[in-house]
Amino acid sequence: MAVPKKKTSKSKQGMRRAHDFITASNVLYCKECGSSVLAHNVCKGCGTYNGRNTKVASLQEGTTEAK
Repeated sequence: MAVPKKKTSKSKQGMRRAHDFITASNVLYCKECGSSVLAHNVCKGCGTYNGRNTKVASLQEGTTEAK
């Protein structure tokens, strides 16, 4: 089994882990109601997407619409 000859320094360890971080999610604010919305998602407060009303968000949970 391979064993390292020398201890890895904190600098080298940090450079190796430089890309292992969590980025913050892109939070936007709805133009209609002002609530926070993730990008490219329907607003859960008022049911709009990009300034348009959507039928999906206007449905209440647990009900289905006949197609």
